[in-house]
Amino acid sequence: MTLLAFSSPFAKGLRRFVGNRAILIGVVILTLVVVLAAFAPLVAPYAPNKLSIVSRLQPPSGAHLFGTDEFGRDIFSRAIYAGRVSLGVSLGVVAIATVLGVFLGLIAGYFRPLDAPISRLLDAMMSFPDILLAIALVAALGPSLVNVVLALGITYAPRLARIVRGSTLVLRELPYIEAAVALGLPTWQILLRHVLLNLASPILVQATFIFAAAMLAEASLSFLGVGASSDMPTWGTMLASGREYMNKAPWLMLFPGLAIVFAVLSLQLVGDGLRDLVDPRLAKEA
Repeated sequence: MTLLAFSSPFAKGLRRFVGNRAILIGVVILTLVVVLAAFAPLVAPYAPNKLSIVSRLQPPSGAHLFGTDEFGRDIFSRAIYAGRVSLGVSLGVVAIATVLGVFLGLIAGYFRPLDAPISRLLDAMMSFPDILLAIALVAALGPSLVNVVLALGITYAPRLARIVRGSTLVLRELPYIEAAVALGLPTWQILLRHVLLNLASPILVQATFIFAAAMLAEASLSFLGVGASSDMPTWGTMLASGREYMNKAPWLMLFPGLAIVFAVLSLQLVGDGLRDLVDPRLAKEA
């Protein structure tokens, strides 16, 4: 009976997740992007940096599905390899933002004397637009892909820290936390086993949205020239190089732009689905 009571809300939520057409579309698109990026050497018909001056600025055709750029490089192949860079950067950003955000949120929410200074620091960071703060950090650290990951991770950490802090403020007043303290359990054990485990669902949902935001921010930084080097295939650098030929060869910007749109949209749809799935209030809906 207990097992049924536990599994029934989850089963209902899972049915809502699977039954939502928009969420399924997001999962399919995201899976396609991940598979293409993972098997890029097998899927891409050409090397991403293979030059062919005689084939420069060719429109989409059977030989080049997305056309070629100003150096004769295959846009389809470069877009696939660019997905690798974008996914790798976004995963790194999510990892840094999650570790830093969860740490600051737990400390601020559980230890009262540290709440005010950490909260003011988070407020100060969130007062800047994300892209401006990321540009400032990259400028201070130096333009490189590693520094882009670090800068974006620091930029998006406050989003997660505020959510973790707010939930921790509520959890620390609950009877089972007070009982754990009365029993003399170590503080780290209380934070990890009794607080953090109860925050897994909102952390997962927010991490999905950070993933999408990081992907868009990486493309923006690369477009502005403060991210990856110009010879590395990324969706942002492809857009930047294609803007000079926008009137003559619009496919140079069209297909990388569509790749960004579909990838970010799929992550947003999946994030919305996860939020609906883990929201306990949805269990009350018929």
